Amino acid sequence: MAEQVREALAAQVAQVYREQSRRILATLIRLLGDFDLAEEALHEAFFVAVERWQDAGVPDNPRAWLVSVGRFKAIEALRRRARFAASQAALLSQLEQLEQDDWSVEDVQDDRLRLIFTCCHPALAADAQVPLTLREICDLSTEEIARAFLVSPATIAQRIVRAKAKIRDAGIPYQVPELSELPERLESVLRVIYLVFNEGYSASMGAELTRDELTREAIRLGYLLLELLPEAEVMGLLALMLLHESRRTARISATGELILLDEQDRSLWQQDMIEEGCALVERGLRSGHAGPFCLQAAIAAVHAEAASAEQTDWAQIVGLYDILLRLQPSPVIRLNRAVALAQRDGPAAGLAQVEAILSRGDLQDYHLAHAARADFCRQLGHIAAARESYQHALALARQGPERRFLEQRLAELGSR
Repeated sequence: MAEQVREALAAQVAQVYREQSRRILATLIRLLGDFDLAEEALHEAFFVAVERWQDAGVPDNPRAWLVSVGRFKAIEALRRRARFAASQAALLSQLEQLEQDDWSVEDVQDDRLRLIFTCCHPALAADAQVPLTLREICDLSTEEIARAFLVSPATIAQRIVRAKAKIRDAGIPYQVPELSELPERLESVLRVIYLVFNEGYSASMGAELTRDELTREAIRLGYLLLELLPEAEVMGLLALMLLHESRRTARISATGELILLDEQDRSLWQQDMIEEGCALVERGLRSGHAGPFCLQAAIAAVHAEAASAEQTDWAQIVGLYDILLRLQPSPVIRLNRAVALAQRDGPAAGLAQVEAILSRGDLQDYHLAHAARADFCRQLGHIAAARESYQHALALARQGPERRFLEQRLAELGSR
């Protein structure tokens, strides 16, 4: 019986960590003013929770409890350091401030948004802003972030360490900037929120296809940002997330397998999200200031409004990708356009585009590029080439459902 109680408690603590830890960390960073001290305090607080909640049970407000314990653990850590550090006066001053601060009122609603703006401060190197935010806001590992950016984990780790040091040494404030300062910070913040959403919508690795807590948090941050700055690209980002999220339940089978867009049961799509997303797209496009997020949302809206896969307006989608490429000429967008082009003009047209991308050396480590090439080869009857590309994609894929999907495709080729 005691073992069952311990297991139940461990599951509860794990759930609180999964759902609340990054919000707690954001609050501790605001209150402590130090990334490393806040991370240490967070883990100390959860360690204490495992011990104390066995007897007292999980408190009604576990986040507030953990923030409070984290504060005391941070104070203890500073006391220990002050005994031996050469900079004793500075540590004692920080300690005195922490002990005097009023922690009775938690202003946590916007803490993660504040943290995003801190991590996206223009004083930080551009290539460090997004990785730092994904690490601190979403608890993504350096490996997961490196995969999103197609660079090595060591490179990502170095960028994060340098960015934290810059925030500390330059005294970068932990706050949402004034309205006049928002536009220059907006592009990085939008990218961060969308990467948070993407990691939740299609996890870069692991047994599960999705991470619901990340998509919910990204959408919540999108709404907060829209209140602060109701501009076209903010509308576009929120619309894009809502339109993708509307398809969540149709993307995964009852056994957890991936279902492609053209095979999904569209009656499962959430129409309220689609209506809200499409309305935001229209507002953004009418503003005359539509950017990449508005255009991506417009593409998603074309998919969402099609009653069936066969009724999708692929010509319109290709046209939207053409405009998007002029604004943001990236290899991933070229790949997405190639997939749309194949739907409009046939697999040979798509294959030519993908092979051109790969021949330039782009997306060599991106499993979806090789999966797309494999699909086009399969449709054209080039079985050996399809098998090679599926195997290449499988070697790069790190997510369970995607790996099983690719393995199934390979098995189907074997039967041919």
